[in-house]
Amino acid sequence: MTLPEPLERLVEELQRLPTVGPKTALRLAFHLLSAPDSQVRALAQSLLDIKSKLTTCERCGNLSDAGLCAVCRDPRRDPSVLCVVATTRDLMAVERTREFRGLYHVLGGLISPLDGIGPAQLRIQPLVDRLETESPSELVLATNPTVSGEATALYLSRLLSAKSFRVTRLALGLPVGSDLEYADEVTLGRAFAGRREMS
Repeated sequence: MTLPEPLERLVEELQRLPTVGPKTALRLAFHLLSAPDSQVRALAQSLLDIKSKLTTCERCGNLSDAGLCAVCRDPRRDPSVLCVVATTRDLMAVERTREFRGLYHVLGGLISPLDGIGPAQLRIQPLVDRLETESPSELVLATNPTVSGEATALYLSRLLSAKSFRVTRLALGLPVGSDLEYADEVTLGRAFAGRREMS
């Protein structure tokens, strides 16, 4: 079926979004077509605003609509602990746990030579500069337990090994509610390596 040109263009643009296939794009397009003009304008304006009004925090690299992000501006945060994450999405995942009250540093990705991403393409030098001026007591490496995440964590731990602060890594192991028989060898091995005393 041939769609009118504006609708066809909208469906094509929606399909560029992650996980949006042709059927979902068409469903979203028809929803927008039947939505009130004010709702469509508000959506269009918010899309324009994220490109024109958002920037990265000058201190940590998180998304911000000001010089410093909300986390860096929060006086209740503990500046003695700095958590290194690959992306803002990872920062948001850590924040959802409500377990971490320190500050962050967003690298902007992970070391991946196959993709042409080395240390120079990431915000590693700003991290080193920041560590010189802020002097935290602990640096938490919270990169994904993937090849790229492990390579990045290893690179950072070696780079910073002579520093006076602790460099720690998030514990890895079995997810809550899982069965041992379904765990892969690496996950089970890390669970054993990271075991702790029962209190």
